[in-house]
Amino acid sequence: MVPNLPRGKSPNWRLALAAVVLAGMAGCASTGDPASGGATIDGQSVVPRAEVDTEERRRARIRLELASGYYQQKNYSVALDELRQALTIDPDYAAAFGMLGLVYMDINENELADQSFQKALRLMPANPELNNNYGWFLCRTGKQEQALPYFEKAASDPLYQTPARPLHNAGICMRQLGDEEKALAYLHRAFQIEPSNAVTLYNLADIYLGRGDGERANFYSQRLLKSYQPTAATLWQGLRIARMRGDSIEFDSLASQLRRSFPTSPEASLLAEEKFGD
Repeated sequence: MVPNLPRGKSPNWRLALAAVVLAGMAGCASTGDPASGGATIDGQSVVPRAEVDTEERRRARIRLELASGYYQQKNYSVALDELRQALTIDPDYAAAFGMLGLVYMDINENELADQSFQKALRLMPANPELNNNYGWFLCRTGKQEQALPYFEKAASDPLYQTPARPLHNAGICMRQLGDEEKALAYLHRAFQIEPSNAVTLYNLADIYLGRGDGERANFYSQRLLKSYQPTAATLWQGLRIARMRGDSIEFDSLASQLRRSFPTSPEASLLAEEKFGD
């Protein structure tokens, strides 16, 4: 299921930067939205592959896994306590420093977040998750151009299981800067790698909708609507595209779904008021 997008007249990159996509343990997807990129934490994804598995590391990993659970619950104080314990046990645990950066990022302690990410990367400079997460931090803190090399490094790792993520994150960063050509280049690369990625599909549809290219916007929007359970935001995007294309049947179908499934949503109100953002 694709969780709800941030509410608004026209969801875009500004709203996207408010969310962090989490990758949970055992391959379980967690919170996020189709407009958002973000960092990954915890479990198999955050623990660098090449770290030596000592007794201290095993004990510290238990603390890291506990911290990740508290982080996903937004219980930041307890997550920080678990991470401090992990680093007391194992002061050179790159994954713990990386997650510490994510926690500090979420509570807007940007200087501490930057220090934590950099410490993690000094310990494991080639780890793709750490590079992706630091890139996302830089993107969120107004350093979009500086973020790109970290996203590229993550995406170039042949063993990285989710190379589309740093590429669509780079696309979101370029949208923030208003460079749609670069954004499209990154998003198309992400699409070639993972054609069903919700973040990529939403952002590609959104760019082409803004450009008035109904056919291309519809291509990505329809893939998104057919691949994931619709949300108010994805239905709203789809019906706006249908309206642009003059497809009254598709417009009526999506409008009916929006009214029925999300009657109290801001998107349903905009539909009732016929405010399509033209």
